[in-house]
Amino acid sequence: MKYICKKCNHYEEVTTLKSKCDCGGLWQLDFNPPMFNLDLVDKSTWGIFRYRAFMPIEDNTWESITLGEGMSPIVSFDDDLMLKMDYFMPTLSFKDRGAAMLISHCKSIGVDSVVQDSSGNAGNSIAAYCAKAGIDCEIFVPEGTSSKKIDMIKSHNARVNIVKGSRDHCADVCREEVDKKGKYYANHVYNPFFYEGTKTYIYEVYEQLGKIPHNIFIPLGNGTLFIGVIKGLEELKLSGLIKEMPNIIAVQSQNCDPFVKAVLKGDKKPPVVKPSYTMAEGIAIGEPKRGIEILEYIYKYNVDVITAPEDQILKARQILSSRGIYCEHTTAATYAAYIKYCEINGKIKDTLIPMCGAGLKSDH
Repeated sequence: MKYICKKCNHYEEVTTLKSKCDCGGLWQLDFNPPMFNLDLVDKSTWGIFRYRAFMPIEDNTWESITLGEGMSPIVSFDDDLMLKMDYFMPTLSFKDRGAAMLISHCKSIGVDSVVQDSSGNAGNSIAAYCAKAGIDCEIFVPEGTSSKKIDMIKSHNARVNIVKGSRDHCADVCREEVDKKGKYYANHVYNPFFYEGTKTYIYEVYEQLGKIPHNIFIPLGNGTLFIGVIKGLEELKLSGLIKEMPNIIAVQSQNCDPFVKAVLKGDKKPPVVKPSYTMAEGIAIGEPKRGIEILEYIYKYNVDVITAPEDQILKARQILSSRGIYCEHTTAATYAAYIKYCEINGKIKDTLIPMCGAGLKSDH
């Protein structure tokens, strides 16, 4: 198992501290799991590591890192829509799937200090798992990040740097710090081990339902969950457990929609978008670093890309909360996009939406 740069095809050991290839390309993981089979799932383990037979795990480090992430329930919202409750996680967001996998890898290769940038949820996840692993942690967040998310990050003894400007600028500042100090960049966009954690979302859906729903909505900013979902579905298809890919609908913010703009023009690379204010802060990424890779998936699998109407996010959040589902604004944006999609295309059945973040985290 090695890293491979898709840009120049260079291979690198996964023990490297380099966050990317010398040519500038991002790493992908040269890892081929066995055919997915529920008989290989360790049902005595309650969490994502029950699927470790299909994950790039070479030792038992995960046992000392896990916080019980994963195995979130799927609840029926109505006759047509199901919600996967991924805010039932240790740090109240789906990012714990990827953080558990990534920090387990960091610990196994001897990393003792990491740096990361985030709009809040990923930073909180990395900080929590670093605290469990005994790894020093520094997180960069953009101004305007929920004070409650910042408090959670600090509670895990991570240092927090608040950067003026956009989420994309915050990432640039963080990467400059990584280059300057040579620290390990435990980033959910750059490091492919993170996606080996988020793909367990699909494993769980298949195990819980015995099938994959016909329609799957996924929020799309940097592609953290999107790429994981695609990977998981590809593995199920290759294993012969599903005959075809489901209808995937990727959701962007109305005020930050580089993939929507690219698809409308048929471009292979998303344009750089300067985000304007949006309540869907978790997907407000104007310059997604895996943009070309994500667009390849979008075109390959005929993924629909839709924007969440900004003026409907609070209404969508209220509808969800009136039924007992108290989620973040970014999560509510996905439900707002679902309503919009049904208005355009008619009612759809057998649909799944992820509840990615808990509501208290974004009440600011």
